[in-house]
Amino acid sequence: MSYLPVVGITMGDAAGIGPEVIMKALAHDSVYDTCRPLVIGDAGRLKKAGQIVGSQLILNMIDDVSEATFTPGTVDCINLGLIPEDLAYGQVSPVAGDAAYQFIARTVELTHSGALDAICTAPLNKEALHAGGHIFPGHTEMLAHLTGIEEVSMMLVAPNLRVIHVTTHIGLLDAINRIEPGLVKRTIERAHETLVRSGIDHPRIGVCGINPHAGENGLFGYGEEEEKIVPAIEELTSRGWDVQGPLPADTLFFRAGRGDFDVVVAMYHDQGHGPVKVMGLEAGVNVTVGLPVIRTSVDHGTAFDIAGKGIADERSLLEALKQAVDLANRREKSAESSTAKGNI
Repeated sequence: MSYLPVVGITMGDAAGIGPEVIMKALAHDSVYDTCRPLVIGDAGRLKKAGQIVGSQLILNMIDDVSEATFTPGTVDCINLGLIPEDLAYGQVSPVAGDAAYQFIARTVELTHSGALDAICTAPLNKEALHAGGHIFPGHTEMLAHLTGIEEVSMMLVAPNLRVIHVTTHIGLLDAINRIEPGLVKRTIERAHETLVRSGIDHPRIGVCGINPHAGENGLFGYGEEEEKIVPAIEELTSRGWDVQGPLPADTLFFRAGRGDFDVVVAMYHDQGHGPVKVMGLEAGVNVTVGLPVIRTSVDHGTAFDIAGKGIADERSLLEALKQAVDLANRREKSAESSTAKGNI
């Protein structure tokens, strides 16, 4: 029997839809055909979410991974017991924000110990996270801090489109100031490494400009493309890599959607997020690139407006689990191949 990776699923903000989509996703027996899912969160909240969505799943409340059963029909949950029974749905809560952080911190500990092969995160609420005393823009930056990594990238994966971001959770003026050739180069390098690991030997990479029409030879903007992007592209193409740009974002995303590129490099948050989310929130997956552990996530928020109503869609979580399993398996094969070569 082939190895099934252990995927730690963090519960996210307990006032949002995270617990509900987890219970819905783990009701699919097919999940257990590809991985061993383990929730890190609050068993009481999961039980309540199960009641809300009409689930027949049994909660196995555990303290250690060794106690997990990994069997369909049972949800194994490392229970931190941080959520009060009467926590309201759909409201910002410092308690829920702190708990979301603690779920992630415990999960990182488990990855460091080798107990997990990948992490898959349900959504958190940034306002609640800050109210709980943890000042991070989101999961990506928090995971970088907890794993001791100075710089990571966000990659969004949707059907027929992958997008990696040079900057993410900062204002547009700050993003433009932060963009510089070294950061652009490192972002493209992370994209290239991830795609090669996923089986694409010679990735085709399209790089967005900053200004409309990628500046149109200085007509728009103040030469940002020439100053901040072109030097990075020139260095990487000198390695023989297929990196094209800077290109107008509007036509680049069209070309990528029809298959001309394997990944698009977006300069700022909305430039990359918009096209992916047009394709459907249920289809998108967020992959953090550059961490020492594989991390995927749903590409939607806590949806406070529908939390507690049992109508949240679990398809993005199923896709995130699928991506986590695929990347974990490829990493395992890569490690085996390296070991084999070393033994020759």
